[in-house]
Amino acid sequence: MTILVTGGTGLVGTRLLKRMVAAGLDCRAIVRAGKELAAGVAAVEADLNDPASLEGAVQGVSAVVHLAAVLRTQNEADIWKANVDGTRNLVEAVKSHAPNARFIMASTGLVYNSDSPYPAREDDAVAPNMAYPASKVAAEQVLRQSGLIWSILRLGFVYGDDDGHLQMLPKLVDMFKWHPATKLSLVHHRDIETAVNLALTGAADSRILNIVDEAPTSLYELTSLVGTPIAPSAEPLTNPWFGQIDGALAASLGFVAKVPTVLQSRRDRSL
Repeated sequence: MTILVTGGTGLVGTRLLKRMVAAGLDCRAIVRAGKELAAGVAAVEADLNDPASLEGAVQGVSAVVHLAAVLRTQNEADIWKANVDGTRNLVEAVKSHAPNARFIMASTGLVYNSDSPYPAREDDAVAPNMAYPASKVAAEQVLRQSGLIWSILRLGFVYGDDDGHLQMLPKLVDMFKWHPATKLSLVHHRDIETAVNLALTGAADSRILNIVDEAPTSLYELTSLVGTPIAPSAEPLTNPWFGQIDGALAASLGFVAKVPTVLQSRRDRSL
């Protein structure tokens, strides 16, 4: 089995590829000139915005793990171009040159509406206002309508392996005026591999799955864990389920988090 990974030089991709190579999987990854990959990964110079360059990247692959995305930019046009047009170009390349490949796409729990009356489920309506999650919903639709063998992993708040995400939370709290009692559904990098491995078996074919650990944790607790606690508050939460997504469907298909809580991650020294 040869697996093509996009976004292999990003925070998620670098950590996933190291684990996949260590597990003995044959991995190749799309890179731009000058970028380096984890040892043991075959590099293919290509660009998701250049359809002609993708033919060689997808030739002979058994599966595609599509992680590449643009998030941290003020230019919304760049977000839509990368996340939707780039996905469409990759989908078309796979349809033409590897039509039997399993196509696994990473998405985000941010697609769900903030006023959900419970932890968000995969079949809930989605209508995000921000460009990044809105573009991911559009990219999901491209894949779902492609005719390929597909699965979509909507990830909780990704952290671990010294990626710096938890350390960014005080800044995000201040930027978005989040309540310190707001709880986030989390997923450790180790369990992105867990979810991808599950999807590679076919258990997630034609499904959208929320991928989260077992214990949503408050922003106040999370920031305290990394040594930068935010100000507490006793004010009531306006949207008490914002940030939480339901992982029951993935669990019913066999997903079991290797890092079930952020406290376990601290004990393992893999925050």
